[in-house]
Amino acid sequence: MELHETKIDIAKGKREKLVEILNQSLADAMDLKSQAKQAHWNVKGGNFIALHELFDQVATAVETHADDLAERVTTLGGTAMGTVRIAAERSSLSQYPLEITDGTAHVDALSTALADFGKKVRKNIDATDELGDADTADLYTGISRSIDKLLWFVEAHNQA
Repeated sequence: MELHETKIDIAKGKREKLVEILNQSLADAMDLKSQAKQAHWNVKGGNFIALHELFDQVATAVETHADDLAERVTTLGGTAMGTVRIAAERSSLSQYPLEITDGTAHVDALSTALADFGKKVRKNIDATDELGDADTADLYTGISRSIDKLLWFVEAHNQA
């Protein structure tokens, strides 16, 4: 991986590992955003408008996180790999079920994707901290907090 020149005081070998971690998260975030949009476009049922708007809120929040991840990649001298094709190729998230329309099914599918993404983000808090990059660890901490809140908003629709 070729890094751009930067005067940031993190060793090149560590920056390469950080960029790799961040680009994986970027691919996952781009996929998660598209999954939220899939739910937003196709949800049906009694809670349609509430879920339609909530799923769009999720997509918007995840898009912001993707932008933050990409900008951190470039801050560290890397190249952000955030196209839809790259995301489809590299995402570690499960495929979103395309055949569902029921609000409850979308809540279940999207909450599963959010929980998986959140788990991976938490893992990256520790991984980036161990590489000596408190700023990237902090970025992941903020994303984790946001994803957990979104997960709460989504899965509350299927909780009694």
